[in-house]
Amino acid sequence: MRVVLVTYGSRGDVGPMTGLALQLQALDAEVRVCAPPDFAELLDRTDVPLTPVGWPIRALATGAVPGKAQARLSDIAAELTAMAYEAVAGVAEGCAAVVATGSFPAVAGARAAAEKLGVPYVFTSFSPSYLPSPHHPPRPWPGQEVPAEVTDNRVLWDLNAEHMNALFGETINTHRASIGLSPVDGIRDHVFTDHPFLAADPVLGPWQETPELDVAQTGAWIRPDERPLPADLEAFLAAGAEPVYVGFGSMPMRGANAQDVSRAVIQAVRTQGRRVLLGSGWADLALIDDRDNCFVVGEVNHQELFGRVAAVIHHGGAGTTVTAARAGAPQVIVPQVADQPYWAGRVTELGIGTGHDGPTPTAESLSAALKITLAPETGARAAVVAETVRADGAELAAELLLDMIGRSGSAG
Repeated sequence: MRVVLVTYGSRGDVGPMTGLALQLQALDAEVRVCAPPDFAELLDRTDVPLTPVGWPIRALATGAVPGKAQARLSDIAAELTAMAYEAVAGVAEGCAAVVATGSFPAVAGARAAAEKLGVPYVFTSFSPSYLPSPHHPPRPWPGQEVPAEVTDNRVLWDLNAEHMNALFGETINTHRASIGLSPVDGIRDHVFTDHPFLAADPVLGPWQETPELDVAQTGAWIRPDERPLPADLEAFLAAGAEPVYVGFGSMPMRGANAQDVSRAVIQAVRTQGRRVLLGSGWADLALIDDRDNCFVVGEVNHQELFGRVAAVIHHGGAGTTVTAARAGAPQVIVPQVADQPYWAGRVTELGIGTGHDGPTPTAESLSAALKITLAPETGARAAVVAETVRADGAELAAELLLDMIGRSGSAG
């Protein structure tokens, strides 16, 4: 039995898919992941085959893909849909299911490939905030203007569907016509389906049931990481009190250059009397002086590291949020885009940290947020919540998926 997992997104999208892939392999399924070429090394060290999709995601995010920095969203969407379709169609024939998440145009291409091949398709969200519900409003999309007087969530989701049709409807239906598929009216609901998976922890990101969707909330898909920390990082950790980790993962910071952000975060942590551990990441955080209370690391095992720091300052990706929560590390989230404001709100509501106001931190604003997060009561609450965070989401999802495939085969 072969399953194809598809995402066009950052490490925060590819990591969970890798977690699911490993659980499927443990249940004797053959797995192929379609993802950006940036993550070939990640998948190679977990022995999960990769079919590259599209441009390198970091190059696209930073405007380094030739000819794409000034390209229209509709043009990029059209190419992503086609590239995802070609990648999935090339490996999914005869497979048991296609599971997709990430960039909406790419997921639409994956769904079209599954439909063309007659293969079952499952959409997955890593955050409740993406899924239509009367219990919460949609996240804003680029270029969407919502009248201030409109506050009813159902109406807002209707407007969201209209806006997504305007953004992607013509592009996706043009591609569908080119491969012999009929057009669809509701692009969002067609891609999301009425029975999606929700790969989010039910304590951190709970789903409130609604008759419109049959959501299977599995818990977060966590890829186990057994790598030891580098020796120089171990030496830094052993040389003093627990540092504050600051890293924004595969997320360029909006509205500020790397030097300004580095200076702001280092000064903020030092103001609170703490040592600083910088994760360089796509924000290119770097040292601002030669003081020995600050250290820079690249890509390391966060599952091991976060249990050994005083707090984690990050961008609010779903994966980093759940990793810090599992470790009992209080958090400051500096949200940039997408579902990150949702996670900032959730850590604040749960009392396990705080959300920074706005995407661009200053030394003063970040120091104020960090002061709340470093308070003893926040740490105590984070320790309590850590005991409730599930670690078996990928295992449950793999079992659900194989059960679905089995029932589909029996029905056929």
